[in-house]
Amino acid sequence: MAFSAASSAAAAAAYPRTTLPLRRRPGLLALLLLLLCFLSFQVVIHVPSARSAVSLWLFSGHRAERGTRENCPGCSKLQQDVDKAEKTIAYTDQHGRIKLFKVTAREFGSSSIWENPWLPRDSQPVARTQEVAGDHLLASGSETTNLSSAETLATTIVDPIKLRRQVFRRRRKERRVQELLQMDKKIELQMRNAAINSSRNFNNKVRGSYNIWRQEFRLVNTDSTLRLMKDQIIMAKLYATIALSQKEPDMYALLMKRIKESQTSIGDALIDSELDSSSALERAKAMGHVLSSARDVLYSSGEVSRKLRVMLQSTELNIDAVKKQNSFLVQHAAKTVPMPLHCLHMQLTTDYYFRDYVTKEHFDDDALKAGQYKEKLEDLSLYHYAIFSDNVLAASVVVKSTVANANEPEKHVFHIVTDRLNFAAMKMWFITHPPQLATVHVENIDNFKWLNSSYCSVLRQLESARLKEYYFKAHDPSSLSDGNENLKYRNPKYLSMLNHLRFYMPEIHPKLEKILFLDDDVVVQKDLTPLWDVDLKGMVNGAVETCKESFHRFDTYLNFSHPKISENFDPHACGWAFGMNMFDLKEWKKRNITGIYHYWQDLNEDRKLWKLGTLPPGLITFYNLTYPLNRTWHVLGLGYDPAVDIAEIDNAAVVHYNGNYKPWLDLAISKYKPFWSKYVDVDNSHVRRCYEGKQ
Repeated sequence: MAFSAASSAAAAAAYPRTTLPLRRRPGLLALLLLLLCFLSFQVVIHVPSARSAVSLWLFSGHRAERGTRENCPGCSKLQQDVDKAEKTIAYTDQHGRIKLFKVTAREFGSSSIWENPWLPRDSQPVARTQEVAGDHLLASGSETTNLSSAETLATTIVDPIKLRRQVFRRRRKERRVQELLQMDKKIELQMRNAAINSSRNFNNKVRGSYNIWRQEFRLVNTDSTLRLMKDQIIMAKLYATIALSQKEPDMYALLMKRIKESQTSIGDALIDSELDSSSALERAKAMGHVLSSARDVLYSSGEVSRKLRVMLQSTELNIDAVKKQNSFLVQHAAKTVPMPLHCLHMQLTTDYYFRDYVTKEHFDDDALKAGQYKEKLEDLSLYHYAIFSDNVLAASVVVKSTVANANEPEKHVFHIVTDRLNFAAMKMWFITHPPQLATVHVENIDNFKWLNSSYCSVLRQLESARLKEYYFKAHDPSSLSDGNENLKYRNPKYLSMLNHLRFYMPEIHPKLEKILFLDDDVVVQKDLTPLWDVDLKGMVNGAVETCKESFHRFDTYLNFSHPKISENFDPHACGWAFGMNMFDLKEWKKRNITGIYHYWQDLNEDRKLWKLGTLPPGLITFYNLTYPLNRTWHVLGLGYDPAVDIAEIDNAAVVHYNGNYKPWLDLAISKYKPFWSKYVDVDNSHVRRCYEGKQ
């Protein structure tokens, strides 16, 4: 804490050494600081503390009031030197510990009271309007401080009213701090009580089941031994091929023997716990000894490297083949009618012909033509739905879920079109299970006389030998390596005209003005009648858009390298979903939508514009004629995406199982299946009989 000789000499010349005035004697600390004061000149600073007044000693430095500087020769230069010098301040805290810190004179606020130890006590300057000075004045009972006029030092009078205000403000702040501290304690107490109540309600009955120290939970899913044995088999096969090429029959035979033993020991195991631990370890040890011997006899770095590359390439080819095979099998399983569903169709068809509904149907048709039922089928004040399906169970779920969530079920009319093979079963189901108050009309597609190859472009293409050969070839797994065709666009379902019937709405329903199209793999969860009040603003198709960022835009479905596509459509246009579509049939007829569809189908006969399907021609046909509906009306992905948000599904009006994992298949995503299965009529005798083996 020593300072330079120059500054010490200057200070000694300016001020004669006098005795240090101590206002308070803090015991041992005062004695210590008094000793330090004799080593250098001192200035005492009194600074207020939040708990008590604390005396601070500043080693080196000087600050005087402006009025005293004029009467002090040489003070100006000394003041500049002192202001630049560092000062070390010592003080005692409330616990009696000594604290030190360094500052410069300029960093002190005007609240400090400076004392010059070389001036008489009655000649000391007093800070003006300072809280500390106010505390001293109030404590002493005086309202002013008189300084010696003989020393020509400026005197400053402190206003007692201002001092009282300052003291009042300080005490008010202290009370506020105490209130805040008390408030925090209350909040802490509330949180503690809430935690105690929560712990009391905690169910800890099965806590022991999750003890990680229990023996049965140790290393339960490890596969280190299994992976070791598989690696040994790979190396054994490698050395076996080298032994065969180098004419080492004994080594080859021994390696093949160990390979067979290890493969038998592994079997279908996926983790170590599925292995026979004793035999597996013995096999691994035996294989290790053989590999060690083979390495000594057969190892050659170049040969081993070449054999490993060959094995790697062969494995990659096998993986690609397995992936293609898997894709084909999933596609095949998704489009194959499961046995219980086939059983249900056969039972219903048998009942239909056995109960002689064929004859009764003629009388029913005669009654419909003149009765109330036919009037409902064409009543524009009712809500009409179009469903094209060959799946009785799926169609029944669509109808039942729609009626169950409708506010006025008697105003809903369902127009179901199926093929000749499934017409009897579909008809029989809705005869024996008519929806409550709603109307269902089942039609056979073969009865549409206008639907022929001369009028319908896609029907003419579907009947062509070339297209049938394309689809039949797709059934053969050996053809999967031919070309780069995507399997989902070679789906055999597109051979069914039911899939393309959605482009002929005005021909099927010539008297209607609006109709809501529903796929047979949807489930309705809310009342859909508000859709008829949606203003499509002159558009023909109301649908939910499916594009997210760069996905599901036009360039995903159409071939924009073809000039016909690139010249007429925007590759970044947003795609939309078939499955729940509101069609304005008046605008449809006005804009000749069916004619637009025929035009593009004729251009795509060689499948150069898009792969087969209904969505690509739908995007083209309704281009700039689709009104986007709110996304909550139609949520997709339950047939392929296991990451669809459950909250989003719960809020949706219609959920769609688009994809291969249909809810009536064993492939279905299990967490989505309850949304569909709760609308299956499990009380039906045919359903119980056909599905009892599946329970």
